Amino acid sequence: MSQASATIRDLHPGDIAAAHALLARHGWAQRIGSVERFALLLERSQRIAVAVLDGEVVGLARALTDGLSNGYLSMVLVAPEQRGRGVGSALVRHVTGDDPAITWVLRAGREGAAAFFERLGFRASTLAMERLRR
Repeated sequence: MSQASATIRDLHPGDIAAAHALLARHGWAQRIGSVERFALLLERSQRIAVAVLDGEVVGLARALTDGLSNGYLSMVLVAPEQRGRGVGSALVRHVTGDDPAITWVLRAGREGAAAFFERLGFRASTLAMERLRR
């Protein structure tokens, strides 16, 4: 018997609380804050996708972009029990699209992140700089 695969789609307003709960359960609580603050983060993002399986949000990707030249992949999270099934790759492809004129950047600081993103065509860069939040 084959396992059902998650549906990847743009975030709907009704997904916000479930997406917040998913992120909070998996180490992002401090970063995303309250549901209201999280909703504001999403409102100010240009591209947001969720992975939905059996009516449950099991993944999220969020990106900021001008849509022409530059993009920043800010969040990618897949529920642990759904990892290794292509959900994260599909989320990244959904929010980054296939426009070769856009350079996408991200921070790959979590364990296993660099290898995951390398499989999607990202490469380590010596050009990026950052000013960390306080």
